[in-house]
Amino acid sequence: MKIALMDSGIGLLAAAAVVRRLRPDADLVLSSDPGSMPWGPRTPEDVTARALAVAEAAARHRPDALIVACNTASVRALPALRARLEPEVPVIGTVPAIKPAAAGGGPIAIWATPATTGSPYQRGLIAEFADGVSVTEVACPGLADAVEHADQDAIDAAIAAAAAHTPEDVRAVVLGCTHYELVAERIRAAVQRPGRPPLVLHGSAGAVAAQALRRIGEAPRPEAPADSVVTVLLGGEEGPLPATALSYEEGRVLSAAVPALTEGHRSTR
Repeated sequence: MKIALMDSGIGLLAAAAVVRRLRPDADLVLSSDPGSMPWGPRTPEDVTARALAVAEAAARHRPDALIVACNTASVRALPALRARLEPEVPVIGTVPAIKPAAAGGGPIAIWATPATTGSPYQRGLIAEFADGVSVTEVACPGLADAVEHADQDAIDAAIAAAAAHTPEDVRAVVLGCTHYELVAERIRAAVQRPGRPPLVLHGSAGAVAAQALRRIGEAPRPEAPADSVVTVLLGGEEGPLPATALSYEEGRVLSAAVPALTEGHRSTR
């Protein structure tokens, strides 16, 4: 079994780590293009073109499924990705976990990139799944970039700024960008108020990993032997896991399964 994940950068690590935990015997293909990150400010046409290139690089490795571990790519390019790859490769998109967050009652906050915050897409999800629930949309400028580059000071500053715009009575925060899941506990610490009930964070990694297994007819087997390989694609070329990935537990979990590359084996093209 082989599952591919794609993103502009290292935001795919959270979902990849969940897949690794659920099926340690599954080979993984991590396809990204850090040089073009971030995708949020780009036009829909540009995002679609870049997402297709990253997805096609992964598809050359013949995965059983592809997880689009990027909210922006899912919003902008999911129909094009499915049209290009399905039915040969099932494509699983990432949707902010607004539905389960709203089901727990409000008030809730949705942390997302400035491009997603207030967008018709996000407003549509709120109207569909959170009608009657108090929802605050919180833009997090610079947070995805800071996580991508493991810039600890910038991460702290971006989280603090977003926390300042988050109402004190929120019961749950939706992490509307896959990069944010890599710093989830830092977000929890910044938003949790003294004397308030424990804050609930809602990411998407667990749901998309489980959905990928369902789409290919597989069940979780966390007890399976961890004898799989993780292939890293950077701009379509095989390479090492980015050094910044090792700043996060999810990256360290995956690093041991990334094979060392010789100079003569850098690409599958």
